[in-house]
Amino acid sequence: MNANRQRGAIFLTAAGLTAALALLPASPGFAQRAATSQASLHNKTTKPQPDPPAKPLAVPFRAGETLNYRVAWAALSSAASVELAVPEQRDLFGYTTWHFRALAHTISPVRSLFAIDDRFDSYTDSSTLESRQYETHLDEMGKIEDQVFHFLPSGEASRAPGPSVVVLPGTRDPLGMLYALRRVDWDHAPEFRGPVYDGRDIYEVRAQREAASEPVKVAAGSFFASRVSVAVFQREKEISAVHFTVWFANDASRAPVVMQAQLPFGSLRAELISASE
Repeated sequence: MNANRQRGAIFLTAAGLTAALALLPASPGFAQRAATSQASLHNKTTKPQPDPPAKPLAVPFRAGETLNYRVAWAALSSAASVELAVPEQRDLFGYTTWHFRALAHTISPVRSLFAIDDRFDSYTDSSTLESRQYETHLDEMGKIEDQVFHFLPSGEASRAPGPSVVVLPGTRDPLGMLYALRRVDWDHAPEFRGPVYDGRDIYEVRAQREAASEPVKVAAGSFFASRVSVAVFQREKEISAVHFTVWFANDASRAPVVMQAQLPFGSLRAELISASE
């Protein structure tokens, strides 16, 4: 990927905080294991042993939910649009999953520099909120790239056809991570951390609530929201040039009403403009 295309991809992903990395609870020793255990491809599909049915987790979102955002970049108040949606719940290779989708499009005047029309799809296990499949469909500056990643937690048998990416149990993709953060009970969990695989690298995400209730006014309305700081680590070292802040509504939806990213090429701010269920 050339420098301009990489910059475009980072812009896209930061905009949605999957739309967060182009760039979750994990066990305490994750950082030490991740330093020596990178994601790897597993080509052999073995016959899985039947598992007892798992109970789906209670979540603050539902199938049919759509959230629309306007993205500001540096001094430009309207640089891109992002849509986050929950199209369905579906069976995927025997797993009951949530299907999350993020769409991102640059708009004028940024579009004259970076024409981006990207889609990300996450199929997230409804009983664990760990990723089962992650898809990136990139259309950036005239170049198209489609990739599908089957996540295989270490120690489990593959159910998906073809190669899988072996990851630590509890690993999420960037989009699935955002939805996982929505269900965190910050009153009882002061910190939330875990592994994220974005299709290229493994990171550790560490999220902390910095404020319990702040007034936030966006086009979609006025909210009281929890401000959550999200730091990104690799091999126990924080990536200091990348940092995210998300304001989650203090209501039943816990929707992200504002997502802000500090990145090497500037700051991004995505504000909720409409929501439907």
